[in-house]
Amino acid sequence: MKQAVVVGSLNLDYSIGLERMPLPGETVSADSLRLTPGGKGANQAYALGRLGCKTAMIGAVGKDDAGRLLTGNLHSVGVDVSGIRESDTPTGQAFITVERKGENAIIILAGANGEVSADDVDRGRGLIEAADCLVMQLEIPVETVLYAARLAKSLGKMVVLDPAPAVSGLPDELFALADFVKPNETELSILTGMPTDTVAQCEAAAVTLLQKGVGTVLVSLGSKGVLAVSEGMESVLVPAVESVVVDTTAAGDCFTAAFVSAYDGDLKTALVYANTAASIAVSRPGAQASIPSAEEVKERL
Repeated sequence: MKQAVVVGSLNLDYSIGLERMPLPGETVSADSLRLTPGGKGANQAYALGRLGCKTAMIGAVGKDDAGRLLTGNLHSVGVDVSGIRESDTPTGQAFITVERKGENAIIILAGANGEVSADDVDRGRGLIEAADCLVMQLEIPVETVLYAARLAKSLGKMVVLDPAPAVSGLPDELFALADFVKPNETELSILTGMPTDTVAQCEAAAVTLLQKGVGTVLVSLGSKGVLAVSEGMESVLVPAVESVVVDTTAAGDCFTAAFVSAYDGDLKTALVYANTAASIAVSRPGAQASIPSAEEVKERL
C-alpha cells in the first residue's frame, strides 16, 4: 500500500449557502450555514485516507473544540494525526460562500496554520521517512513548504504541490523540487503571469513551470477536464466526468488526493481516477463530507 504524508492546513469551515454572491455594498439573505471540517491540507489527508492510502499529517491546530473536531475527523478515516501540534493560537477558520449553482468564494483566517514551521517538519521527520509521497499546499508559510520539500526530496520521496492559494513570486527552488504541480487555470495564471483562457494558453503557461524544473504540471480545467504537461512528452487532455454540481469547495483537494493514491507511473489512468473522484465530490455539499470512498470511485468508473 502506498503511504503519503501531508504537510498543510486544517480549518473549521463555515459554509454559507446563498442564491448568488453579493455585490460590493450589497446585503443578501443566506439559505443555510454549516460548520464542517476543512482546510486544504486536512481535506487532502482526509481524502487520501478515505481512498485507502495510508496517510499521516503534519500541521497545527488550536487547543480548542475546533482543533479536536478536525483531528478527530482525520482519525476517523485512519489518518495518523501524531504530527499535528496543538498551539495556543486558535484553530484556522475558513468562511465559504456557496451559490446554488455550485460556485464558491473562500476567505481564510490562518490561525494556527500560520505557525506551522520547520520545527514541525523536523518533529514529523519519521512520518516523511516512512512515506512514499509528500503532498503540500500554500495555506501554511511558504518557507515551511520549501523546507519540507527539500527534506522529502533529500529522502527520495515524490513531491506533489497543490499551489493554492496561488501567489506570484514563489521560489524557483520550490518548483524544481516538485515532481507534480497541480494548479487550476486561475492559479496557473497567477504563478506564471500568463493568460490561461484557452487550453493552448494553459499549455504554454505550464511549459514555463517545466522550465523551472517541475516534473509534470497538472492543470485542472473544470468542465474541460485536466491537462497534463510533461517535459519531452506529448500533452494529455483528459475530459471531465459529467456530474451535477452542488459544491466545488473540495473538488481540487479530492482530485489531488485521488491522483496521488492512484498514481503508479501510469499518468492517464491516475488522471481518469482523479477526475472520477472529483466528479463525485462536486455532487455533494461540504468539504471533507463530500469525499467519496475508494469503492464509490471504482463503482463510478
